Amino acid sequence: MADTATTAPVAAASAASASSDAPPFQLGKPRFQQTSFYGRFRHFLDIIDPRTLFVTERRLREAVQLLEDYKNGTLRPGVTNEQLWSAQKIKQAILHPDTNEKIFMPFRMSGYIPFGTPIVVGLLLPNQTLASTIFWQWLNQSHNACVNYANRNATKPSPASKFIQGYLGAVISAVSIAVGLNVLVQKANKFTPATRLLIQRFVPFPAVGRLSCRRAPGCSSPCKASCAWQPSAWPCRWPSASSRRCQRLKRPN
Repeated sequence: MADTATTAPVAAASAASASSDAPPFQLGKPRFQQTSFYGRFRHFLDIIDPRTLFVTERRLREAVQLLEDYKNGTLRPGVTNEQLWSAQKIKQAILHPDTNEKIFMPFRMSGYIPFGTPIVVGLLLPNQTLASTIFWQWLNQSHNACVNYANRNATKPSPASKFIQGYLGAVISAVSIAVGLNVLVQKANKFTPATRLLIQRFVPFPAVGRLSCRRAPGCSSPCKASCAWQPSAWPCRWPSASSRRCQRLKRPN
């Protein structure tokens, strides 16, 4: 009995200590302060956390229900801030905020690194042929387009032709830049073979970078530039989301 009486307060104190590390929960708000670089950095680490890819269907339902209970004021006693923040992180990582439908795993922001890394490796492969250059540039732009579409503003549907035009423009531009630079490098007689090979390794960067700058002000992801580079535009939960969606997420409840 003495051991039990001693263990209970210790366990309760440990739980309270663990909960005190988390800030007070605010529904729909970022967990970390967005007024500092470190806070924004931790916010983005939360968004791209690949561990949310392995959340089970049961855990997702529990997280959604927990947030509903909090919203309706029926939260059971003993739920900590840490549990609420974790539930919100899971829901935001998996479900589209407008449709409440599950986002296909490769197109979630938490899947951007594990599914995007192989594409980056393919873009940087040495001694690429014309066909492989076109393939990897096409695959990269297709993945970006799917991520943008999966996280689009679903409250105001846009015509499919708008997305198709943006997608085709991105693919054609990326392929043209990559192929054109490769041809120019190969025809440059002043470069040694080693220098030519080194320069060719960096050809994908201007092709991808140019398209990112071109797409940022466009319809597919107009808030990418403002949310990524302007602290006043934070918090933006989705770097590839539409500007209207960012504006909605910034509104106070």
